[in-house]
Amino acid sequence: MELSETVRRRRMVRVYDAERAVPPTALEAVCTAALRAPSAGHSQGVSLVVLAERAQVDAYWEATAGPGPPDGWLRGMRTAPALVLVWTNAEAYLDRYAEADKGWTDRDLDRWSAPYWFVDAGMAAMAALLTVVDHELGACFFGVPPERVAAVRRAFGIPDDELSVGVISLGYPRPGAGRSARAGAGRPKREQRLHRGSW
Repeated sequence: MELSETVRRRRMVRVYDAERAVPPTALEAVCTAALRAPSAGHSQGVSLVVLAERAQVDAYWEATAGPGPPDGWLRGMRTAPALVLVWTNAEAYLDRYAEADKGWTDRDLDRWSAPYWFVDAGMAAMAALLTVVDHELGACFFGVPPERVAAVRRAFGIPDDELSVGVISLGYPRPGAGRSARAGAGRPKREQRLHRGSW
């Protein structure tokens, strides 16, 4: 599939066919693409935790679900047969940029115009989302509720210095599943977001 077609077809999928597992080769391709995304200074601080067994996926939802019955979004998302948790490590970047060729030995966070550990994680997630489309699967990127991150760490043995960026659910979209309530809202006019020469 041409890249332009892949980008055009990418959508966030919120309801999956729970009976169809993600093929291992597709899951491996998605993870490989994510780990091949650009990395500032070749810091390589982004890590993935792959949950591809039903018990693992259920353990994630048990760690993150709040009290009370699940809402429609959660009911749909829980049908995903696989999850990929995206983590990043700021220390990997601070260590790398303190090396001789960079020389930021003070490790001052004010040197960073943006926290590139999160920028790189976003690039990794986007590479994964595009690869999902290439394998004719669906996916959705969503965040872990901040108050539940500690529970996710405990459930999956994730070190304290890893920062939660989000989760990618993936699987085969359920036929006939509806689009997001915001899908019909359209996009802002191109001129509102694309500026040439000046704002």
